[in-house]
Amino acid sequence: MVHFVGAGCGAKDLITVRGAKLLSQADVIIYAGSLVNPELLDYAKPGAEIHNSAYMTLEQVIKVILKAEALGKTVVRLHSGDSSIYGAVREQFDELEKRGVAYDVCPGVSAFCGAAAALKAEYTLPGVSQSVIITRTAGRTAMPEGEDIPSLARHGATMVLFLSTGLTEKLQLELLTGGYAPDTPVAVVYKATWPDEKIFRCTVGTLHETVEKSGIRSTALIIVGGCMGPEYLRSRLYAPEFSTGFRAGTKQ
Repeated sequence: MVHFVGAGCGAKDLITVRGAKLLSQADVIIYAGSLVNPELLDYAKPGAEIHNSAYMTLEQVIKVILKAEALGKTVVRLHSGDSSIYGAVREQFDELEKRGVAYDVCPGVSAFCGAAAALKAEYTLPGVSQSVIITRTAGRTAMPEGEDIPSLARHGATMVLFLSTGLTEKLQLELLTGGYAPDTPVAVVYKATWPDEKIFRCTVGTLHETVEKSGIRSTALIIVGGCMGPEYLRSRLYAPEFSTGFRAGTKQ
């Protein structure tokens, strides 16, 4: 059996209870070493076979899994954050299904949730933004048609950018081209929830300069949008005059 486990956004104790249990029971662990906090391997049982997939191809990962499967061993494939976001898991699922290997998926806390916690931010503020766009800047991996940054920026929604910290000169221009004002708030969160977490606040107009000065090139998220500004509307759900299925409002 193969368990795909989301490691969480960084801190060792932010893996789910189920994920930690599966990790502690695994005979073989294949973890994304370039992104997963190595402290999570403290959950591994003594004698567990551990592989760092940062040095492996898809074919090598599958080979390790198939060998373990043939010996009746339990495998945990440990991915950063939640594996559904930039996790490169679909190709693994397909390879296992071709071979009749059973697997399941344990969700994890994504880095965009960890970043919000670090910032003490709410991405969906009434009157500001009720949508969150999770995306990336085009680099060596191209973006599908219609998903370029200027097109997405035209919505004016909260935008969370993965895998873009080394491309901020291009990103800044594209955000401005798409319609974000130069003074739109931005936060760059490096290693959200890790012990060495860092936060840099700036604007769309100063994004590239800020990142260049920080020296950060990877393992960071860029959050763009008015949700980090001071203005928003109070939630109607908790307004005294607003009736819900659980209480009567003051205005009938």
